[in-house]
Amino acid sequence: MAIQFNPITRIFHLQSQDVSYAIGIVKEGYLAHLYWGKKLNGALSDRLLGKTWRPSFSPTPYPEDETFSLDTLPQEYPGYGTSDFRAPAYQVQLTNGSTVSEFLYVSHEVKSGKPSLDGLPAVYTEDDSEAETLEILVEDSVAGLQLLLSYTVFRDHNAISRSVKLVNRSNDAVQVLRILSASVDFGQADYDLIHLNGAWTRERHISRAALRPGMQSIESRRGSSSHQHNPFIALASVDATEDHGAVYGFNLVYSGSFLGIAEVDQFSTTRVSIGINPFDFNWLLEPGESFQSPEAIMVYSHEGLGGMSRTFHKLYRTRLCRGEFRDKARPILINNWEATYFNFDADKLEKIARAGSELGIELFVLDDGWFGKRNNDKSSLGDWFVNSDKLQGGLTTIAERVNKLGLSFGLWFEPEMISPDSDLYRAHPDWCLHVPNRRRTVARNQLILDFSRNDVQEAIYGQLASILSSAPITYVKWDMNRNMTEIGSALLPAERQRETAHRYMLGLYKVMERITSEFPAILFESCSGGGGRYDAGMLYYMPQTWTSDDTDAIERLKIQFGTSLVYPASSMGSHISAVPNHQVERNTPILTRGHVAMSGNFGYELDLSKMEEADKAIALQQVIEYKNIRMLVQQGEFYRLLNPFEGNETAWQFVAQDLSETYAVYVRTLAIPNGPLRRLRLKGLDPAKSYTLEGSELIYNGDELMYAGLSIPDLKGDYQSITFHFKVYA
Repeated sequence: MAIQFNPITRIFHLQSQDVSYAIGIVKEGYLAHLYWGKKLNGALSDRLLGKTWRPSFSPTPYPEDETFSLDTLPQEYPGYGTSDFRAPAYQVQLTNGSTVSEFLYVSHEVKSGKPSLDGLPAVYTEDDSEAETLEILVEDSVAGLQLLLSYTVFRDHNAISRSVKLVNRSNDAVQVLRILSASVDFGQADYDLIHLNGAWTRERHISRAALRPGMQSIESRRGSSSHQHNPFIALASVDATEDHGAVYGFNLVYSGSFLGIAEVDQFSTTRVSIGINPFDFNWLLEPGESFQSPEAIMVYSHEGLGGMSRTFHKLYRTRLCRGEFRDKARPILINNWEATYFNFDADKLEKIARAGSELGIELFVLDDGWFGKRNNDKSSLGDWFVNSDKLQGGLTTIAERVNKLGLSFGLWFEPEMISPDSDLYRAHPDWCLHVPNRRRTVARNQLILDFSRNDVQEAIYGQLASILSSAPITYVKWDMNRNMTEIGSALLPAERQRETAHRYMLGLYKVMERITSEFPAILFESCSGGGGRYDAGMLYYMPQTWTSDDTDAIERLKIQFGTSLVYPASSMGSHISAVPNHQVERNTPILTRGHVAMSGNFGYELDLSKMEEADKAIALQQVIEYKNIRMLVQQGEFYRLLNPFEGNETAWQFVAQDLSETYAVYVRTLAIPNGPLRRLRLKGLDPAKSYTLEGSELIYNGDELMYAGLSIPDLKGDYQSITFHFKVYA
């Protein structure tokens, strides 16, 4: 059994392959966090819970036991107001105005498999034997409220999923002010805090710093998971490296505003929590109703950051992503955006597609500008009908012209947005997020549709379904190019206005579920100005994300490296674009651009019809090479070898699940005069097997590749790269 309960010690012991997680019931029913770490095989006891006397400033509910205080107890799901002064996981306001609550253990149930979360994305099982779920019911009998704390442990993954459901069993409505998805109290503070930060075109850079006393937090208040912070935090032992040391990772399966905190208290213990951002949020919970939190995924690794990442990768690749393309090879594409922007017609598009066909590219994607009167970014969002001035004969005709060239056809949408200059806005000005008597802030000349409304959901679903049914479309890029302002809904009463942002996410998920289910043969890719909504919530509906609007290969080193801390390569959209690069004006060799782009879902974003012959020859070989390695890239295990945040070199590696094949990439940013000889040590291979270097007759032993490494040849010039592809020698 993966989950055990000892009725004598009143300890829950949750076990996966290599990890244990322990919860104890203490006193009248407080849930105490006892342990999370490397697997424990013996019987667990209350020795795991330390006790000592503290001064009266850490008060105790039991005068006869001065060693017990909620202010010092490591708790599973802590509240505020009854003597714990640290950050709470939840807070509710009762009809008498008080915000004090206290939940005690009532019962528990262990289930095979993993229940789904109503209306929310979540990891899943395909067979009940893959996981067990513990549901602990706790109750505040004074308030008439119950919390259902859910924990799932997996047979094949060293991960725990957690979520919370609050149920109102009273006769009065309550206001939910705060309801995070997971909280863990650690007994010490000698950790580094790791998170991912950035900005548009500079997403998910790795930040690592020692914990300090007080509160450290990351958050989004933007209505999306955001470019600025990703809903991920980790604690790492100070000696943790890529391959060694303890790491505890937390990732929220949610696409809206979030909060992640690490609080170091007066006794040098650390509380880590993550969930929906309580800022500008509350939820009116009527009698008999419940509120379900999003899911948090928690991963422990004793094999450093790399071990944590590979656990997230495998779980998300196989049990978060869904649909036909979860395990299927993703097509190599050409996107016309940076080639034409809004200035195109069918002939120009066909010319680019024809050039792509000659290179062996498989998919042509028509980006922004095909609908309404969209000749720039100032109009027509919401008017999802074909611009017949540009595309005479509509989408069917251009799709057929592309198909005749041997390419499938894909399309860009921005379904959540509306232009003030659009037929839809003129007909329904109340359909956007807005607050009465306030100006409507525009960004990129657009407003945001109110997806908390059923009528908006139905209208947008109808328009999308009509377009997707009208032509042989096999790919959709779903974009979202601004964050929320004036967050209000014309249909919600005053007391529910602060529910708007979360109701928006629930409505969006509902539409995405419906569309992706109705069109299972379409590969959907999410996008938000690149990586502004790169999160596990989106991956549940769309198995890949446009990683960043910054297509410069050198900038992508840090972006893709940081993204890989949590998300698998199969989720990363990565393309070759023209030089000078449109974002940073850098000139980078096409070989290096290709090596970086081929480490995700590969494509091109330039005018292939204007490509020089020498570059075309290289591109032809890149397409052949990627087709040879793409299943390895998209389904293999990922290892980070050299860190771009620490030096002039970056390297990474993909290894087949059966260790029969590996592909490694090395990039040196700037040339070094009279530089040192360098060796690249690989990881994850079978030391007893022999591997042959593709394109040569050289044979290496696995132990030689991992412990002695490969000699890096002398690379001439800046921004140079080299790849190594090995297969087991037969």
